[in-house]
Amino acid sequence: MKQTFYSNGKLLLTGEYVVLDGAKALAIPTKKGQSLVITENDSGIIEWKSFDCHNQTWYTTKISTHHFFSHTAPKGDSKFDTTLFKILWEALHANPSFLNKTKGYHIETHLTFERLWGLGTSSTLINNIAQWATINPYELLHKSFGGSGYDIACASANTPIFYQLTNNKYQPNVSFTTFNPTFASSLFFIYLEEKKDSKEAIKNYRNLSTENLASIVTKINTITEQIALCQDLELFKNLITNHENLIASILKTTTVKQDRFHDYTGVVKSLGGWGGDFVLVTGTKNDMSYFSQKGYTTIIPFSEMIL
Repeated sequence: MKQTFYSNGKLLLTGEYVVLDGAKALAIPTKKGQSLVITENDSGIIEWKSFDCHNQTWYTTKISTHHFFSHTAPKGDSKFDTTLFKILWEALHANPSFLNKTKGYHIETHLTFERLWGLGTSSTLINNIAQWATINPYELLHKSFGGSGYDIACASANTPIFYQLTNNKYQPNVSFTTFNPTFASSLFFIYLEEKKDSKEAIKNYRNLSTENLASIVTKINTITEQIALCQDLELFKNLITNHENLIASILKTTTVKQDRFHDYTGVVKSLGGWGGDFVLVTGTKNDMSYFSQKGYTTIIPFSEMIL
């Protein structure tokens, strides 16, 4: 028996970090994502192979299925093993009929985006496994990896979404919206050539003081709603700048534009964990030479990134 599942990648346009404290975030699923292909057999072994977008194997492992039927998640020889086994173990405990200890599984994952881009290698995996196990993906996320869960919402969405945590972390508020501004041709995503560790970024954020947090969350909520409706480029630039300054005040740091692109004439916005992954910039196609000359050569037009 063969099963195939697919999940979309993600980008967080607004609400980074403060989404963890109940802010309303605007997020978009990407055109590229990750698939999970499972073929059941009688080997008693889970044989796992992960392929990147160039169809090159970047991770492999093997483990007997009976190792998952114990009181603790099995440990692996690498951090990838330990994380994967923990996800599978939690999925099994959420659905005891998920795995069969007398069966084996040949499993392949296939990315369609670059693995280090930060578009959701982990979240697409968790959502795919949750689909396979027919369990709540948010519960699987929180018991295995952690995070706000907006990336899980994007994994199965076909349009931009508003995302907001509730008192029940396994049932966030997710509503579909649109974000297709008339100035979309003036928006580009640029990879900063540096992968950001989401867990570490969240840990650092949690260690910061939050004296004005409630006020900032309220302001971010308003900006999020305005950005989703915005059809004027100059207004959009102002909203993005205000958003960057608010998040910078919480993180007690400077913005990515101040750090790296202070003389760029357009607007630059961090996406997700500050200091890595992608930024959103405004400008013309010719303006993008500013970034390529600085060594940032992965420049993707808005229309080519979003689903």
